[in-house]
Formats: sequence, C-alpha cells, structure tokens
Amino acid sequence: MDSRITTVVFDIGNVLIEWDPEHLYRKLIPDPEDRRRFLSEICTPAWNLEQDRGRSWAEAVAERIALFPDHAELIRAYDLRWHEMVPGAIAETVEILYELQNAGVPLHAITNFSSEKFAEAQERFAFLKTAFRSVVVSAHQGLLKPDRSIYEVLLKSAGLAPETCLFVDDSLRNVEGARTVGMQAVHFTTADRLRADMKALGLPLR
Repeated sequence: MDSRITTVVFDIGNVLIEWDPEHLYRKLIPDPEDRRRFLSEICTPAWNLEQDRGRSWAEAVAERIALFPDHAELIRAYDLRWHEMVPGAIAETVEILYELQNAGVPLHAITNFSSEKFAEAQERFAFLKTAFRSVVVSAHQGLLKPDRSIYEVLLKSAGLAPETCLFVDDSLRNVEGARTVGMQAVHFTTADRLRADMKALGLPLR
C-alpha cells in the first residue's frame, strides 16, 4: 500500500459498533452447548445473512418458526431483542472516525446490515447519520460483501477512484473483496492497530 489515501470507507458492525448474538443468548440459553447448537443449527449465520441481503425480519422469523416450532420464542428474540446483541459503540474506533471527520477526510461506509436494523441503529448511534457522506447498506442493494459489486456501488455513486480509498473491515474476506476492485484495505483487529496503520498511510491522526 502507498500513501495516496484521500478517503476512508468503514465497515460498521464490529468496527464501529459491537454485535454478537452471544450477548443476548447467554441470558436466554445458559448452557453453552445448547446455545452453540441453537446459533449454529437454528438461527444460523447464513440465515441471519439473508436479512442483510434484504429479506424482512417478519419473513425470516416465520420461516425459522415453521421449521423449529419448539424454539419459537427464542427465534423471535433474535428480532425483538436484537439491541441486546449490540451492547454499544466501539468507542476507540468512533474516536478515530471523529478525528478523521474533524480533519476534513471524506468518510463513507459499506455495511452488511438489514434495512430494518440499520434504521434502528441509526436512531441509537448518531454518528451513523452524521459522520458519513454516504452509506451503502447491503439490504438496500441486494448485495453482500465481499461481492465486488457492492464496492463498485459506492465507487460509482460517490465518484471515487478506488486507489485513493482505504477500506476498513473486521472480516478478512471483505478486506480482500475491496482489494479486488483496487481499493486499499486494512483488516480491523483493534482500534490501536487501526490508528497505527492509518498514521503509517499518512492519515491525519494524533
């Protein structure tokens, strides 16, 4: 990577806000093995990803309950108690976001997120409305990272040259997806590491 970065593109989940179903289901299913089975066989990551692709939560919940009627209340909780999976913002990364914004760096986001839950998250976390010049939400596009098409949506709509953009994501697959369209990209692990990576690329951080 070189230092010709003019624009930063953030992922949101587990970069700017924390999300983990375990936060909720540790309360609902105390036994670790029962909880693992529920989250890997009933409300699975693949099932949840379809909401990020655009399926409504009403349809998703009905589909799971039809298959697993004995778990109806636990399935409904994934939707109705979603905010308990999101304990808060990742403060140190949000601090980086604001530093970049205050320095005049153009900021955008590409996120795998359901339409319904993203609207709720925007009401809860003000920076999701105010920090970005544009946000590409997977459910709005019917596309998911790491499909190169979702990165191209942002580049085209915002008129960005990919080589001038730094993309940040906690998923290495999504980082690699951004690189396929020519964006520079870093794999997010901690805010301290991100700050160091960005400073090394010449971005204006303390």
